[in-house]
Amino acid sequence: MSAVNNKKICRSLCSAAGLLFCMVLAGCHSADRAVALPVGEPVEIPQNETETGSLAETQIAPEASVIYVHVCGAVRNPGVVMLPEGSRGQDALEAAGGFGEDAAEEAVNLAAVVTDGMRLYFPTPEEVLEAKSAAQDETVGPVDINSAGVELLCTLPGIGETRARAIVAYREEHGAFGSAEEIMQVSGIKEGAYDKIKALIIAK
Repeated sequence: MSAVNNKKICRSLCSAAGLLFCMVLAGCHSADRAVALPVGEPVEIPQNETETGSLAETQIAPEASVIYVHVCGAVRNPGVVMLPEGSRGQDALEAAGGFGEDAAEEAVNLAAVVTDGMRLYFPTPEEVLEAKSAAQDETVGPVDINSAGVELLCTLPGIGETRARAIVAYREEHGAFGSAEEIMQVSGIKEGAYDKIKALIIAK
């Protein structure tokens, strides 16, 4: 074999050895980066956020509608309160802390629905009497206690719905009043109450 052929063979062997050495080094480098997984454990595959039911497509329910009501008068904490739409007077009263010590508790219909922007006023007993007196001033002539209904009797000072119904019930049971003074026979109406209304009533 000639010297030239020997040189070619040596070069080929060197090239093959070098290529093999590089492949071994590359394989070891890749192995170093491998991550071992425990046998038998499931692998969690993250879902695409665009799939149905993903966070990106979750719809948030709109907030319930609210209203604002100005609660004032004889309550513990007067002011503007925020309530769910469809609330009633009782809800507005509770939001304002309840009745004040001087409230006429039967003066406001707590079952009525309140509306946005409404002003809900709770009067004192004195204010209720003043309102009734003003209504009485607009009434032509005195009130006939033998024919007046509950609503008209309630316009008399100191006569609320309970006493007005008692007057009607008394006259239905005992007949017409013989005089205005006989109204004191009705339960709950004594001399003091009569003195407030005697100039405003008659018994025909």
